[in-house]
Amino acid sequence: MIDMKLIRENPEAIKANCIRRGCPDIDVDEILAIDKNLRETIQKAEAMRAERNRLSKECQTNPAAREQVKAMKEDLAKLEAQENELSATLNEKISWMPNILAPEVPQGKDDQDNVEIRKVGTIPVFNFKIRDHQELGELLDILDTKRGAKVAQSGFYYWKGKGAQLCLALHMWTITELTKRGFTPFMTPVLAKEKTMFGTGYLPFFADQTYKLEKEDLALIGTSEQTLVGYHADEVLDAETLPRKYTAFTPCFRTESGSYGKASKGIFRVHQFHKVEQIIFCMPEDSEHEHQVCLENEEYLLQQLGLPYHVVDVCVGDMGAPGYRKYDIEAWFAGFNGYREVTSNTNLTEFQSRRLGIRYKAPDGTKGYVHTISATAMTDRALIAILEDFQQEDGTVIVPEVLRPFCGFDKIEPPKKA
Repeated sequence: MIDMKLIRENPEAIKANCIRRGCPDIDVDEILAIDKNLRETIQKAEAMRAERNRLSKECQTNPAAREQVKAMKEDLAKLEAQENELSATLNEKISWMPNILAPEVPQGKDDQDNVEIRKVGTIPVFNFKIRDHQELGELLDILDTKRGAKVAQSGFYYWKGKGAQLCLALHMWTITELTKRGFTPFMTPVLAKEKTMFGTGYLPFFADQTYKLEKEDLALIGTSEQTLVGYHADEVLDAETLPRKYTAFTPCFRTESGSYGKASKGIFRVHQFHKVEQIIFCMPEDSEHEHQVCLENEEYLLQQLGLPYHVVDVCVGDMGAPGYRKYDIEAWFAGFNGYREVTSNTNLTEFQSRRLGIRYKAPDGTKGYVHTISATAMTDRALIAILEDFQQEDGTVIVPEVLRPFCGFDKIEPPKKA
């Protein structure tokens, strides 16, 4: 959420930011008018309370004062109701306002306009017909989408046998590596309240991506970002304990509304998947550095797996409303014959912490809102890339060396025919 003081002091800059972000319908002048009305109403109410308190001291000796206090009570109730209504309206209007963008964010309409920063690794070359992960999964008997659809619906699937082992190994290895790098591992709830979803910026911006429980103030999480950032809601953190670095492995649930027509063969785009997240709470002056730290972690993990990738600077049109600056990493998928997103890394500045009331207290007593970084560490998509990039002519898939101690095997071979 944007600081109302910032809107008052820099209305033209806020208007320009909204236009740049494709939100021309946000009426900054209307917001300022509501804010002015609200502040005037608050001042009137405070003055009336002060006068009421003064007259209350005279009530025992001054009958007229009693009548004045009685009349003020009714007028004050009207002012308080007006204040509550104006406050709710203002908050609703501001809740749709996107975060300020970093000046360096590239212009562009969608992911095709993201700017490549660097390429890393060697794209594999095959002298045989390449199989995609769906074909490999079925050949190796490690992936079952048909029964996933039978049991749930299309977009759900089973990892099985060595596929399940390798999936668990990938995520456990990732947690182990992040723990070495100073992250505290968590096992979090997979449900969150509306307040938490709103606080992390998923409501109202991504409401159509959320599975909500009927008759409950709960929704399935789309990422552990929601539960990890929400962990410190309404808390004041000692500045000397920052940065705090958290990670969690969870299933994640998204409706994928609006994804029709996007490349989605196999399990690249699904309703349920598994993910390890990086979350950092830090001082405002450190957020750009910590943003880079998360990117370095993502690149390190992909390099250890031996997956070729490129890093892109995400453009305005591909940036979620809560983001200030974002990097994506796209790994090479041999079956797709191109780069596809495997991680996202966003500096959210104080957008989430202001909504959730997460502040810091410095040794000198000053307080402010922490900055948050949310970055993917690993998802099942990396396993898909492993299958496609490390496939052999007979369908065998070679397991990256770093995962072998966690899964107990060095390759997955097609089952022998009876």
